[in-house]
Amino acid sequence: VFRSVMAISRDSVHKRKNTGGRVTRWFSKRRHCIGRPAANTKLGAKKTTVVTGRGGNQKFRALRLDSGNFSWATEVCARKVRILEVAYNATSNELVRTKTLTKGTICYVEATPFRAFYEQKYGVQLEGKEDTATDVTNKSEGWKAKRESRREGKSVDEKFMAQFANGRLLAMISSRPGQCGRADGYLLEGRELEFYERKTHK
Repeated sequence: VFRSVMAISRDSVHKRKNTGGRVTRWFSKRRHCIGRPAANTKLGAKKTTVVTGRGGNQKFRALRLDSGNFSWATEVCARKVRILEVAYNATSNELVRTKTLTKGTICYVEATPFRAFYEQKYGVQLEGKEDTATDVTNKSEGWKAKRESRREGKSVDEKFMAQFANGRLLAMISSRPGQCGRADGYLLEGRELEFYERKTHK
């Protein structure tokens, strides 16, 4: 006995017209119309699978991820860091509760790699909310002059730098974990940081 099985379909033949009338099906189901279940990538030890798509191309379906490459735009710096927690998702709070990673997810990432980069580049020690000069006793005069020139006229985003005291930074995932198998993104700064800080504190 043949039993029809409901499947995920991306065609529009099964839908009704805008007027409510039935659409006459002019072709049967085709493979190019299939859809697949959502990846629902979770926060955890990395696990990805390979999905073969149209034309033999491959998609990398991330089932679990715990790290990614995140960019600090104003400093032109990117580091691989751990994702600590899902903070906000505009789609649904259910995605926050289940720690689901999607494109556009606001999450907390560890601050240590970016802290080390900043201290090495500018020669300052990030302690709490204030920057104090690092130990320069064993440094050359050229090293000191280069760091001094870098600090001159540099504007600092106070709200962004204050996050280093907690050891974690707010970031947005800009890649598609269910399609490319990665959770890459960028650190939030300026007005965007202020906006999402209000969202996460609600």
